[in-house]
Amino acid sequence: MDLALISPIFLVLAVGILILASSMKVIYEYQRAVVFLLGRFWKVKGPGLIIVLPFIQKMARLDLRTLVHEVPPQDVISRDNISVKVNAVLYFRIVDPEKAFIQVADFFSATSKLAQTTLRSVLGKHELDEMLSERDKINSDIQSILDAQTEAWGIKVSNIEIRDIELTENMIRAIAKQAEAERDRRAKVIHADAEFQAARALVNAAEILATTPGGMQLRYLQTLSEVAVEKNSTIVFPLPIDLIKPFLQMAEKRAES
Repeated sequence: MDLALISPIFLVLAVGILILASSMKVIYEYQRAVVFLLGRFWKVKGPGLIIVLPFIQKMARLDLRTLVHEVPPQDVISRDNISVKVNAVLYFRIVDPEKAFIQVADFFSATSKLAQTTLRSVLGKHELDEMLSERDKINSDIQSILDAQTEAWGIKVSNIEIRDIELTENMIRAIAKQAEAERDRRAKVIHADAEFQAARALVNAAEILATTPGGMQLRYLQTLSEVAVEKNSTIVFPLPIDLIKPFLQMAEKRAES
């Protein structure tokens, strides 16, 4: 064979091998390749080994794993006109690579900005007490709104968690005073209720003693025995008329006889 013909053949084979090698791409399980043919969308390929023809096809790799994004602190004014600073953590992932690459220029930045505005909008409809006590419900509301709006971009918002709600120093002091006043109010209510129950018990005891013959005398003697234990005190008790009444009646009978 003529050497002049062998050289071009080897050259063509070498070029063909280089083109084939450069056209072979490996797409991992968590990735997808968005392939364009002469500038038009062709298909989504992967995972595994795929072939992208040089010069006429272009591809872009997209990661399908869940992305975690920390939403920067946002200044929020609650419905009761209290200024707070709120930050959150956003979890989302690509479910439609075609839409995520074609429908929005930068899906990550777009989702982040949308999360910030939605966070301020939703929290502005709640009072501070609701922000602190109903955080799970607010998280669910924000997640539903974000998921509905990012569906057109091929993005699935799986969760958003409000992490910190920061208050100003003046607001912290005001809340502390309010909590202290609430504790004082509860203590006074409990004390008043205890006084009421004690008074009711005394009234019931007085009614029982009044309807029981000799009950008052027995109670009087019991009180004397309890006081007698204190030897260092001198206590003067009036003599109940019920104790001497029998003696007065005996004296009157003798006088009549």
